[in-house]
Amino acid sequence: MTGLGPVLAGTRVLVTAQRRADELASALQRRGASVTIAASIGVESHIDEATVLDRTREFIAAPADIVVVTTGIGFRSWLDVAETSELGEELVKALSRSRLIARGPKARGALQAAGLTPDWVAESETSAEIGDFLSAEGIGGQRVVVQHHGAGDDGLEERLTAAGAATTGLVVYRWGAPPDPTAVQHSVRETAAGGYDAVAFTSAPGAAAWLRAVREQEVAEQVVAVGRCGRTVFASVGNVTAEPLRTAGLEPIVPERARLGALVRAIIMRLGDDSDSIGTPAGRLRIRATAATLDHRVLPVSPGGLCLLRSLAERPGAVRSREELLADLPGGSSDPHTVEMAVGRLRDIVGRDVVQTVVKRGYRLAVPS
Repeated sequence: MTGLGPVLAGTRVLVTAQRRADELASALQRRGASVTIAASIGVESHIDEATVLDRTREFIAAPADIVVVTTGIGFRSWLDVAETSELGEELVKALSRSRLIARGPKARGALQAAGLTPDWVAESETSAEIGDFLSAEGIGGQRVVVQHHGAGDDGLEERLTAAGAATTGLVVYRWGAPPDPTAVQHSVRETAAGGYDAVAFTSAPGAAAWLRAVREQEVAEQVVAVGRCGRTVFASVGNVTAEPLRTAGLEPIVPERARLGALVRAIIMRLGDDSDSIGTPAGRLRIRATAATLDHRVLPVSPGGLCLLRSLAERPGAVRSREELLADLPGGSSDPHTVEMAVGRLRDIVGRDVVQTVVKRGYRLAVPS
């Protein structure tokens, strides 16, 4: 991959997240990408705040033996609710007397930011691993508070109760409807049409909600097709987030570490890799979803010119007849002269040595022998 610079020039990336979407978008834009944010779910904070406060006071009065923190945002929201009622310091002190279990690095980071140290972290970021760990240890007769993630209880409380614990669930936020459902629907249709070079996911509920919109728009086959042919890269922040995508027939790229920065690097590595470009006499050509670049410089080609380049790039160096290229051009023209005009305009942009004429046969994309 090329070093520093706009290696994502000409690319279009869809971000399906609401939380930290601007941070993710900015990191991609710094490398030249055009980013669309269409959050597939929203976050409804402070669900039943009165109940959360009641359970917080109960916890402060009698801290539980074990507290399970499933998400960073959920834990921070719990602290926010407590602080607005001047219970923040008391809650942190009470938590310091409990054994703290974190479901993954984000939950651990939220605890550490509050000055707390988790006793154990589920690196797989799954509630199933927490259930296995605590059940194997033996928790009969112990009191356990479970801070649930945005989708609510995922069976962990039931598992811990079956192991003999007395559990209390705490729901501080829930995943809600998308902020702009129309934007999600539009993003789904654009993805199906091959309009994005990459689609990024940062949570399993968000991925599941986006796929639900895909089914509602009746474009599931097209979405799977653009992924399988390599036209669009689907990228997941971690394996938990990737699971709904894999179930739907997509194979996302997943960084080794479930971090936002690692996700950005994975997208850059895939879309900026020279192996996905074509060497030409004028430089390295990349065909993006809605643009083409030469050495990361965006070419001012028309939609018709991009279709020609895409057709020629399918088999670099191979000759494509006028009839074949005419069928690929938008507009449905039957006049072979249309191809000659389109090729002429394209040559004005990329150079005659890039798109070559093969007498009486057609045209080809010139590549080094």
